[in-house]
Amino acid sequence: MIDLTGRRAFVTGGGRGIGLATAHLLARAGAKVAVGYRSRKPEFDGAIAAAIAGDLGDPAAAKRAVDEAVRALGEKGLDILVVNHGIWPPADVPLAQMGDAQWAGTIRANLDGVFYVCRAAIPHLSNGGGGTIVLVSSTAGQRGEAFHADYAATKGAVIALTKSLAVELAPNITVNCVAPGWVDTEMSQKPYQRGAGSGKREIEKTIPLGRVATPSDIAGPIVFLCSPLARHITGEILNVNGGSVLCG
Repeated sequence: MIDLTGRRAFVTGGGRGIGLATAHLLARAGAKVAVGYRSRKPEFDGAIAAAIAGDLGDPAAAKRAVDEAVRALGEKGLDILVVNHGIWPPADVPLAQMGDAQWAGTIRANLDGVFYVCRAAIPHLSNGGGGTIVLVSSTAGQRGEAFHADYAATKGAVIALTKSLAVELAPNITVNCVAPGWVDTEMSQKPYQRGAGSGKREIEKTIPLGRVATPSDIAGPIVFLCSPLARHITGEILNVNGGSVLCG
């Protein structure tokens, strides 16, 4: 039912996990897709137009990545932007003991990088006559996360940015956010392996649906928000967490 034939999409954080699954699903729906990655070049079939390396927390690198994506997709602008990249420092660190480097590094990757990519990409969406932006946040941005205040603060800011941009860019560009809970990605492997491998089972006990999400479980709602089925939705936070955080 979702047909994105002819649509041009740029997905950041596309080297693994949610971004990789989203890129594949967009391509399967008919979109022409370029992906940004930082350290691991993804392996794709011919449906992916380009894989672009860069540290998106740097403004020049972010602009260069967007420009390269536009060129790879045909120089006619963008229709879809999915901003998914980010980090989650796995060590539990109380705020009173958190160093400046960790705080600044998380903000640079998770918030500055979103700002730089959006700033570079919005003119290309506008030139194409409109389109859609989907930002990826987290349940941590809604309820906080003890000992990971840096991460939670950036993801809360992404939610606020979603709402701000939705009004600013209406009516031609919709802006929404997907807020995943626990997802089975490399980023989350450390807590899953705690307690001789029982960490994941303990986490799953806190999720009403009884399991940690797969990357594809998150990619599906993202692609829905990129499709004409969601054309009258903007400024919304779509929770994909198995019922673990119930936010209105």
